[in-house]
Amino acid sequence: MAVSQNDSVTWLTQEAYDRLKEEYDRLSGPGRIEIAKKIEAAREEGDLKENGGYHAAKDEQGKMEARIFHLRQILDSAKVGEAPRTEGVVGPGMTVTIRFVGDEDEVTFLLASREESGAPIDVYSPKSPLGAAINGKKIGDKATYTMPNGRSITVEVLEAVPYIGN
Repeated sequence: MAVSQNDSVTWLTQEAYDRLKEEYDRLSGPGRIEIAKKIEAAREEGDLKENGGYHAAKDEQGKMEARIFHLRQILDSAKVGEAPRTEGVVGPGMTVTIRFVGDEDEVTFLLASREESGAPIDVYSPKSPLGAAINGKKIGDKATYTMPNGRSITVEVLEAVPYIGN
């Protein structure tokens, strides 16, 4: 099955891209040097089996390396700007309002990368179960997705408009 080029793109605002790039540069440069110094200092304390400082520093190093790897993946697939948007069609960069079928509850959120967490409304990833189910749907369309607890839930798209910002 062919995967659309758009599926692997992470759309970011310039602000989000700059923030992630700065974090990547800090962690992969000075951050690595700092954690190496912590590990070396703890190693000099002696027996590594019972050295809590050493194990804590190694754990911190593992978490930092995982974040560096994740940031690199995001930055490598990032496009700065706005995803192509069509009013009335759900897609990245759209403010979406849905209603849970069988319920009157409505939820409005921005469909975008989780790295756009500075938005004043909730952000749902297009790769999340809900985001993937509604991506490409039009107003009035229904979509069913499986929640983490295994239950299926159906939603109806009520609105999809380009996100304006603050």
